[in-house]
Parts: sequence; structure tokens; C-alpha cells
Amino acid sequence: MTFTTKADFEMRARTRLAPLDAVFDVPSRTDFDLNPSWSRLAAGGIRPAAVLMGLIDRGEDFGVLLTLRPETMASHAGQVAFPGGRLEDGETSLEAALREAREEVGIEPAGVRLLGQAETYLTGTGFAIAPFVGILPEDFVPVPHPREVADVFETPLSFLMNRDNHQLHERDYRGVLRSYYAMPHNGRYIWGATAGMIKGLYECLYGS
Repeated sequence: MTFTTKADFEMRARTRLAPLDAVFDVPSRTDFDLNPSWSRLAAGGIRPAAVLMGLIDRGEDFGVLLTLRPETMASHAGQVAFPGGRLEDGETSLEAALREAREEVGIEPAGVRLLGQAETYLTGTGFAIAPFVGILPEDFVPVPHPREVADVFETPLSFLMNRDNHQLHERDYRGVLRSYYAMPHNGRYIWGATAGMIKGLYECLYGS
């Protein structure tokens, strides 16, 4: 199955995603799923993080808000990502996702209509990322943080929620061939953990 209407997507999200206060001690999806020969991370090396999958009403479709990380970032430099980051002391995953979204692109937490929490994703760099799905105001105008965001753009949800667009790519990483999902669109290369979280959302909502 694939995306059909915004109403159907919202219904599936509200009934199939996890509650907003769910806590996942073990990530459901990982970079290792496509690379079983990689060495697993030690449990103490996993760092909790959270992102906001923000949707904007664009008529018959939603636009999915994505950012481009600057080449100067310490991790995942130059990659396409959802607004988000590490948890601070005492924060819940949801609080972190909303705080980071406000800091990175100017999303006001009170204006987000949250639908639920997608499956936690473990990256090869040791981040256990909790993704939250929410609808942003139609008139939202991003205000990118000058040091943390190089660009902000949208990709149609209907494109991302179509498994025909979920490509399997490979590249050399430190002398080892790495497999990963990629969803190139309109000159943007959506790949790695971001594409993995999108793939997980698709399978949760449309996989059965």
C-alpha cells in the first residue's frame, strides 16, 4: 500500500504509531539491519536523541520539513535530517524534539498537532533517535539557525510514503561497504538514518 489521502494518513498515524510518552529501551530499527556484519555498539555508547517529522498541509498532500546540516557539523555533516538532536539532562524525548525544532527552524511547540511516535532508530554513530510525527501550521515559515542549518526544504509525503521510491544504495565507509536506504528527490539526497526512519514510518503505517 501507499499514501492515498491526508485523512487516511492521519487515521493510520493515530491508530498505529506509539503514544507520545512511550519509552523504547531497545531501538526497533538500526543502521545495522542492512549491515549485519558491522560491530555492534556497546550499550554504554548509545546516546538518546529525538527528531520532529513535521508535516505542512499542501492541499492534497503534506510537505515533509527537512533540513540540510552544515558541512561544519561534528556529526552527520552535510546530510539531510529532520530537526532534532540530543536529549538534555531531565528532558523527555518529546521535549527534546520540540526544543530542537524550535532552536533549529523556529517551530513553536504549541503550534504542533502531534500524531504519535514512530519507532526508535539506532544510528551507526551511536544515537538512538525517537521520531515524533506532527502537523505544523499551514502558514509556518522556517527561521533556520545560522550555525546548525544550511538549508530548509520540503519533500512531498506522498513521495516518501511510496515504497517504489525507497532505493537501496551502497557506498564505501572506512573501507567497508555499507548498505542504506536512499530517497533522492528534486536534487536532494535523503539517505542514511533519515531515510531509515522514513522507511520505518512507511512500514508501520502501510506495511500490512
